[in-house]
Amino acid sequence: MLDTSELTAAVERFADRLRAAPQSRLQRGAAAEGLALARDLALRAQRIEEPGTTGRIMPDAGVFTVADQLVVAGNDLAEILRTAPEGTREGDLSEAVEVVREATGRAGL
Repeated sequence: MLDTSELTAAVERFADRLRAAPQSRLQRGAAAEGLALARDLALRAQRIEEPGTTGRIMPDAGVFTVADQLVVAGNDLAEILRTAPEGTREGDLSEAVEVVREATGRAGL
């Protein structure tokens, strides 16, 4: 089983920063960056779980819920990767961690 703790920790850090950010910062793009990341992580999970299907897009539920959406999507992906057959998803995990780090930087948090 893959150790997905680095992914979940990175997602939690970003979500905590979103929760602590003032509304003005969220509206200036931090929430949009968080939602884009949540959508990306959700689609990654869907592609692994349901290969060949069209992904469903996570809805925009507002700037104050994006942190929770991010945590749900990140934890779903982490669980799917954690339970994947040995030796099959290491690259996916590394890529997901990097995507979270990049999005955090772009959000300016």
